[in-house]
Amino acid sequence: MLSKDAMDAALRSELPKGSGVKAYRANRDDYLDALERLGLLAKMETTINYEPVWSDILVERLRSGRGSAITGQKRGRGLEDFVEALVKEVFGTNYETRCTFAGSGGKMAKCDVAIPDRSRPSIVIEVKGYGATGSKMTDIIGDLDAIIDAKRHNTRLFFVTDGISWKQRISDLKKIVERQNQGKIDRIYTTQMREELLADLRSLKSNLGL
Repeated sequence: MLSKDAMDAALRSELPKGSGVKAYRANRDDYLDALERLGLLAKMETTINYEPVWSDILVERLRSGRGSAITGQKRGRGLEDFVEALVKEVFGTNYETRCTFAGSGGKMAKCDVAIPDRSRPSIVIEVKGYGATGSKMTDIIGDLDAIIDAKRHNTRLFFVTDGISWKQRISDLKKIVERQNQGKIDRIYTTQMREELLADLRSLKSNLGL
């Protein structure tokens, strides 16, 4: 019942030298041992001996369809709540969430947090936290580029991300880091950088008079 990304991550944790077909062919015994450690045999036994009922069809349809989307949404919203809690700790109520902010030359773009408000934000935060498919990972770059294109030159842009997908999409992560190196993104954070994000927000509050 793991997603493809979650399964890839689980296999990589057990098989650091590779988890694809070539790795299986090169060392079949190690690969099968890894699958056993992940509980595959127990799951197969449970599945073989299970007596299905009609409601299982509904459960499987939900899991593979809308249920999968809901899981991703919950993961993303959890990271948004994590960031908002830090913003609230520093700025109180002087911020807006999930809004479209006004940028330079009449340009507009969506963001997850605008500080102090959407009309002329001094700080914009974009948050992406979910296991996603390749197309969604590409969408992340598109969303960031839209913010970069719209924001004023003196508006700070922070990007907060987390999730196993980045391990499978290193090329996309490099593109985002490149934007940081170019000065288009001020800083990139993960949940493990909580204290750094908090310190940077406090510093900017003081420096920008917010």
